[in-house]
Amino acid sequence: MRRARLLAVTVVLAVGALGTISSTQTWLSVTLRQGPDGALLVPGAAALPVLAPLSLAVLALGAALSIVGLVLRYAFGALTVVIAGVLAWLTGVVVFQRPPSAAASTVTEATGITGLDAVAELVERVTLTPWPAVTLIAWMVLLAAGAFVIATASTWKGAGRRYRTDAAAATAAPASGSTPTSASAVASPSASASTPLDAVDSWDGLSRGEDPTR
Repeated sequence: MRRARLLAVTVVLAVGALGTISSTQTWLSVTLRQGPDGALLVPGAAALPVLAPLSLAVLALGAALSIVGLVLRYAFGALTVVIAGVLAWLTGVVVFQRPPSAAASTVTEATGITGLDAVAELVERVTLTPWPAVTLIAWMVLLAAGAFVIATASTWKGAGRRYRTDAAAATAAPASGSTPTSASAVASPSASASTPLDAVDSWDGLSRGEDPTR
């Protein structure tokens, strides 16, 4: 079913692209009790270090789903479900709990203070931007897309079947085309040999010194 493949691949690629973009956007705004004036902006890649690499992995899965066979469809569909579940859980922690660990690397870079406990004491307030919630919804969509791949994989038309058929036809064409030519080439000498010599031609050949019996 071509539409099922197209829908699944499009959704997986779109979510992977969204996750990659989200990793570069601001997820958290952190206000400190002491330290630099103004809020610290925490990008998605800092709040969730696995966001960028797993989003790129989702993009690769989407591209691969467009060409792989039946067994790999099931495998990649299951892998998509696993990645979506992991990302949804980790993003949900940021959205609902706003842990200081999500801002730890940014706070350490700005203040030089290390250690999770020290950072937690320094943080006064953590404010979410819309990006974590949007990304969480995207992971839920990806989870559904992975389940859809597993449910419909057996109905997808094989991507390589048409190319194998065309290649077989192209290979067979020269072979079949060469048969009449070869047959004609073989038949021509025998036909010429069986044609009787004209008497006038024979006398003309003798006058030129040719042997007509050859």
